[in-house]
Formats: sequence, structure tokens, C-alpha cells
Amino acid sequence: MQASLFEFLQNESCELLLCENDKEALSLAGVAEFLGFKSFVLPDFRASLNEDLKPFSKELFEICKVLNAYHNENLTAKPLNNEKKLFESSNTLKASKNPFLKPQNSGKKLLISPFKTILHKLPGKKNLSNLSLALNEKINLSELKESFLHLGYNFVDMVQDKGEVSFRGEIIDIFAINEESPFRVLLFNDDIESIRYFDLATQKSIPEELAQIYICPFLSFLNQNEFENLQENLAKRSDEAIISDINSLGFWCIDDFFDYLSLDFRSIKKFDDFELDLSLINSKLIPPAKHFKALESVFSQDFLNLHKNKEIFILARNEALIKQRNLSLDENVKWLESEAVLNLISPTQIIFSLNSLQKKIRAKKKQSLLVDELKKGDFVSHEDYGVGKFLGLELIKVAGAKKEFVALLYQNNDKLLLPVENLYLLDKFIGTGGVIELDKLGKGTFLKLKERVKEKLFLIANELIKMAAARALIKAKPIVIDELLQERFKMSANFTYTEDQEKSINEILKDFQSGKVMDRLLSGDVGFGKTEVAMNALLPVIKSGFAVFFFVPTTLLSHQHFKSLKKRLSAFDIDVFKLDRFTSPKEKKSVLEHLKANKPCVVIGTHSLLSVWCENLGLVIIDEEHKFGVKQKEKLKEFSKNAHLLSMSATPIPRSLNQALSSIKSYSVLSTPPSSRLDVRSFVKENDEALIKEAILRELRRGGQVFYIHNHIASINEAKKKLESLIKGLRILVLHSKIDSKITEEQMLQFEDKKYDLLLSTSIVESGIDLPNVNTIIIE
Repeated sequence: MQASLFEFLQNESCELLLCENDKEALSLAGVAEFLGFKSFVLPDFRASLNEDLKPFSKELFEICKVLNAYHNENLTAKPLNNEKKLFESSNTLKASKNPFLKPQNSGKKLLISPFKTILHKLPGKKNLSNLSLALNEKINLSELKESFLHLGYNFVDMVQDKGEVSFRGEIIDIFAINEESPFRVLLFNDDIESIRYFDLATQKSIPEELAQIYICPFLSFLNQNEFENLQENLAKRSDEAIISDINSLGFWCIDDFFDYLSLDFRSIKKFDDFELDLSLINSKLIPPAKHFKALESVFSQDFLNLHKNKEIFILARNEALIKQRNLSLDENVKWLESEAVLNLISPTQIIFSLNSLQKKIRAKKKQSLLVDELKKGDFVSHEDYGVGKFLGLELIKVAGAKKEFVALLYQNNDKLLLPVENLYLLDKFIGTGGVIELDKLGKGTFLKLKERVKEKLFLIANELIKMAAARALIKAKPIVIDELLQERFKMSANFTYTEDQEKSINEILKDFQSGKVMDRLLSGDVGFGKTEVAMNALLPVIKSGFAVFFFVPTTLLSHQHFKSLKKRLSAFDIDVFKLDRFTSPKEKKSVLEHLKANKPCVVIGTHSLLSVWCENLGLVIIDEEHKFGVKQKEKLKEFSKNAHLLSMSATPIPRSLNQALSSIKSYSVLSTPPSSRLDVRSFVKENDEALIKEAILRELRRGGQVFYIHNHIASINEAKKKLESLIKGLRILVLHSKIDSKITEEQMLQFEDKKYDLLLSTSIVESGIDLPNVNTIIIE
């Protein structure tokens, strides 16, 4: 695709380019930027007509942001000192240094969109009129509030997400949709005295003053008549969403959006959809490339020497990337300073990039409970105010818009109203029985209680420190690090490690060389690559002549790890064994003989591995540590007395996390998702057969599989009959804890081989099973 667009834009241009999804759009944007076009990439927006759009808020914010930039290029926040550049584009290419950049293309705009997004009419220039605020400007506060209401912004107590505004006396906090950081506006009477960015985490203002800011509307900047009409339309649709507001249904109620297919557009590929007529889109295909094609290779000096008869262009954002690879520039090898990720080859030329796509880090705090989990009368603990009683949800009108609050009861019948978006401040109260006493608002009783608990925690911490100190005196077994071998192993993964993975691996290798016994906790979300880090850790241990025990909580996980480790490590001449209750006596005997002879190997096992002793043990890896019981953990302590210890968990137990955060244990965190990983979308809906049918069929249409959680064994077969009546021919696998473990493992392997479409089960699937083909989970 990159090759086709590269050749097309050399001679022609268009206003709109259509592709399949987000990943393709970013790849094509790199080509356009490299050739001098200003590219604007829309997100992949796949909502169905009249669907509740709360779960699609991220995509809608991005659509408004991108189209606002497309129509209003020069409307960005202006610093007070005009000579100082607040934002500087890192994608700017100098035409004199880029032989492929055509002067007539420089500065031309190109909108790039997944085709599902552009099938909807989207906000146009008319809709995206920005609200401007300037330093020393005189404002009318009531009129400004009205303007934000018409902009589609939510009024909140504390700004946390895009599209929110907070009025607190002389302070106005605004998280504009077109910005990555929120603004703080300070008033002096009716005058704007100060405008600055502020940090969401610390709530502290950033010192640099801004002279003027522009605030992009959510969907459209409505006048009074349009706003009243929108409210009427939303009221008519009150049954179609949990809350009928502009965030849920506003997109479907605004009727003056622009049809972007009226622009001069091209499509990078042919699209198929049985429900849509795509003949117009498919008639405007970009022709396939004639000279260039995609290039996949390891870019080293040997690669340059192999193609010394061709003209080679290396794309890198800085010269350091070239020096890291020890590449030498020559007459036929030139460096172009560029952020583009572009790898192409022709009979006479090669263009390859040393850049990688930037990855996003999840930073926002997640709530620990859902409103659905609470019943009236339940006790909860507020982060600042202590124990209160949950009274339910209350719908209150704030600044003309209805908003939901969580109502909490405290002593003396005092009531606290907490906006639902601040639910992360609450936890379920876990008591030890007896009478539960409510805390008092306006008093420091809860803070004093916190202090008393801290004192007790210090006593516990003292015991933990003594244990850690005794372990620190043990001399570690010598682990030799072969850096060349480690690099070869990383390259055999066939994907680029995240920055956090690289950092965690380096921290572990550094521990091995310290001469002390390692005790490290590796924490990271499911799918963030903990197992890959563990494999990088066990490689030097085995090559140094020691054995590795890899503990897992379930036989299913044992089988999966055995299969993945065997695949990766067999090429490096490493023996991998499995030891669980399904291991045959013959296989078990072979493992025990191997260990008795002190031969280096990896043994993956469940609790069965706890009964095996090994004198030559160099490293103990514990996956899903929180799944092991107290007795098993005591046994694991014995194993790891003279061996390095690596504990892995997406949800570490409080004691391990406490030790890690207190530096008693070493701590590594994987907070960066792989570049190809998409965000999870969660929907809370009323149980509806049509919705369930559509969710399952949508997944099956793209060749995926489905988890359906029905956490009640007695009625699980009735749930199966119901699903079979909804979708004829649906292949359903039923699993729960009363089914024999061996049968469960065999059936799960069949599910992995796609012999079933849907797994109907209880919560037994909660362990980290690797089934990349399952993209949808329905929880009843």
C-alpha cells in the first residue's frame, strides 16, 4: 500500500484517501508527510446508526480534533511571547534535502480516513467554529457558561477528560477537544487575568502564559435555536440510551454535517461489505505500484554492502539512530532527516526507515468499582471522607444539562453528591463484622484513622525488611550475560519490543550481574509482554549452566507456556519440560533425571512442581502470583532461598506491591501497550437478544471468536439453548468447574484450533489464557 501511494503522489494528488483501519491510515500518513503533504488522520469509527455513542467518545473527540485542525489550521494556542514557539512540528522536511518531495505538493492538505468512518456525514467547517478566549479580554460569566453548553462540553467539579469544563469562582478549567493538556483561566472581576496549561495529575499550572486560546466544539457550535432543537430531538430518543445527552446520541441528531465523499477522493484498496453498496468507492482505486514494492529486512551494514549498486536513502529522526546501527554513509547512501516510517525498494533505489511509531502510555487512573456493583445500603469508603452509605444515583440538572451523581450518606444525615466520573475516589468498604460506623463530614476523624493504620503498617514493614535483609546477604550464583545472544533472541521475536520491555529486561540483567540474589516483581496488563521479558531473563541463566522453574497456577496456562517457550527456545538449544498432573510417569521420570544430573533446562509446572527439588536451580519465575495459596507461597520461599526470583502479575497481591513500592523488592512495570494493540471498548447495555446476536455475528464476520460469561452452572445449558435459537449453526463450547480438568484442557485446545465459535463458560477463563483470536467478551 505504501508503494502504491508513494508512486501515485509523485505525479497526482487528491483531497481524501480511504483505507481499511487506523493502522493503515498511520502507515499511509507517513508516506504523505514524507512527500510534503499535510496529512490529517481520522480514527476508525464503526458505530451503527442510532447506537449509543458513549463507548465511542474517544473516536468522536478525535474526529472533532482532526477535522478542526483540517479546517482551522492556524487556530492553535498562542504563547504570550510571540518569538517563542510553543509547538514545533517534528515532521517538517526540507525540500532541498528530500529528492522525492515535489514543490507543488508542499503544504497541500490530505485527509486520510478508514472507509467505515467516512460513510457517516461528519462535522464540517461550519460546525467547527472555535470559541476564542484572550488575555485581558472582558467576559460575561453567564454568557460564557451558555457558550460552553452550546459547544457540547460537560460541566464537572474537576476536569479529567476532554470535552469537560469546570467553573470554580474565579477559576475556569477547560479541557479543549483540540488540545492534549487542559487550560486554566484565572479571572479578576470580569477580566481574564491569566491563561495557562495545567497538569491533570498534580493540578499545578505550567508557568508559561498564553495570549490566546481556541476551544473546539464537540460536534458543533450550536446557536440557541439549534441547541433547543437538539434538546427536543434527544428527549424523543430517551429510550435509545441509558442517558439521552449529546455524548450518547447528539451525533445522530445534528442534521447539517458535511458529506466528505463529495471531496476528490481515492481508495488505496477495494472494500467488500455485503450490506453496503461500495461501487463508488471501489471505482476510485489507486493503481498498484509499478516500480517500488514493500521492503522487509534487517537494516545493517551488510544490507548496505549487498545493495551498493543502488541509491539508498536512510530515513531517521536523528543521526544517533544511524550510529546505533553502525551504518556508514557513502556516495550511494544518504541520510534524510525525517520522522517517516517508510520501507520501499525498486530496481534502482531503496528507501528504509530507522524510526518506529510512537506508542501511547495509559496514564489515567482507573476506577476500582462499577456503579452496577453497588446496591442501596452498601457501605463504601471515600478517599478523602471515609466510610459512607450508598443511597443510589440521582439525576440533577446542572447548567441546563442533566447529570448523574452518586449519593452517599454520612453521620447526622449529611449527604455527599459525587459526580459519576469521579467514581475512582470510591472503594467498597471491607469490614470485619460488627456495627459499621459512618464517618463525619467536615471532621478529621478519617485522616486520624489513616495515621493509626500507618503506624501498624510500619510494624509489618519492619518484619518484611528483616526478611529482605537476610536474603540480601546470600551470594548469588554467577550468571554470564552474552549480549550478542540476547540481541539474537530479541530479533527472533519478529516484533519490536516496547520501551518498557527493553527497560525491564535491562533491569533484570543488571540484577544478575550485581552479585546479589534478585527478588523482582514484574507488573503489567494482560498482553503487555510479561512472558517475553521472562524468556529474556531465563536465557542467560540456562546458558550459564543452571535450571529454571516456571510456576503457573493452571494446567491450561502450563500447556500454553510450554508450547510458546518450546517454539522460541528450541532454536537456541534449550531443553523445555512440562510438569503437571497430566504429565505421564515416563515424562516425569525423564524430567527428574535431567534435574538430578544438574543439566540446564526450563521446567514449566503447576503445584506438581513444588514436590521437585533441584540443587542447580538458578531462577524461579512465578506467573500469576496472586493465584497461589499461602502454603504454596511458603514452599516457593524455600525454592528461591538461593535462586533469583521473578514474580509476574497483572494484579499483584498487596504484600508484594507494598514490598515493591518500598524498594524491598525490585519493581519493573510494563505500562506501554504493544504498538498494534487496540484499546478495549466496554459497553453496559440492557439484556437484549438483538444486541447479543449482532455482537456475536459482527465478531464471526471478521473471523474471530467470542467468550460468553454466564456465571451460574445450574442454568448454563439453558443459556446455550437460547444462544442456539438466536443463531442457527453456532458452534458452542460449554465449560465450568464441574467438568473434568483433563476434558477442559482438551476442549480448550479445540477452541484454540477454531473448532468452536463461542465459549460459554463461568468465570474459569479469568486466568491469563492467550487466545488472540477472541476479540469479544459478553458478560451476562
